[in-house]
Amino acid sequence: MANKKYNYIECDTPEHINLHTKTEKLFKEYNSLDYENTERKREILKDLFGSIGKNVSVGTNFYCDTGKNIFIGDDVIVGPNTTFIDNEKIIIGSCVLLAPNLQIYTSHHPILPEDRYILDRNEADTMYFRTGADPVEIKDGAWIGGGVIILPGVTIGKK
Repeated sequence: MANKKYNYIECDTPEHINLHTKTEKLFKEYNSLDYENTERKREILKDLFGSIGKNVSVGTNFYCDTGKNIFIGDDVIVGPNTTFIDNEKIIIGSCVLLAPNLQIYTSHHPILPEDRYILDRNEADTMYFRTGADPVEIKDGAWIGGGVIILPGVTIGKK
């Protein structure tokens, strides 16, 4: 039996798969839009994210898992080539600058094999490993430089 210290998520449910499929279609459209098509970009981000503030810019080649767990405040710039693995909440405050090639991960796999692998599963089950998730928060006024990787459970900024 898996260790209960992890916040496990189920990535193979029909609901999760449908949400991921919808999200993939939205960010593919977003990434294909011309730079000046800000109105349609804003519509997509509003549909994609849990919430989005005013004056938010998200660069091209953006990727996320579900989008619904991303909450962004006002006056935020997200640089290009950004990846948000949002199986838990990613909360980004206001007046935040996120440089290119940033990666934010809320998901992780347990360290111990007995926690990570599902050895007693049904043969019909496609999932043979467990995934955990912990939220990430970036507080107001933060600046995250290029190429940074933020791991699950991290809070950046003043408490």
